[in-house]
Amino acid sequence: MKIKNKMELREKILKGLELYQERLIQTKKARNLELVVSDDKGRVVRIPAHEL
Repeated sequence: MKIKNKMELREKILKGLELYQERLIQTKKARNLELVVSDDKGRVVRIPAHEL
């Protein structure tokens, strides 16, 4: 693959991940569910829907 094609593919993947993240947060808010993520130290953090 050429460098230009790799960069275009990378941009498309990142754009898709951003869209997924937005939709995930919207769904968690709408269903009043908490979002579970890990912080920089690897600990599990639960974020309530009202804080999103």
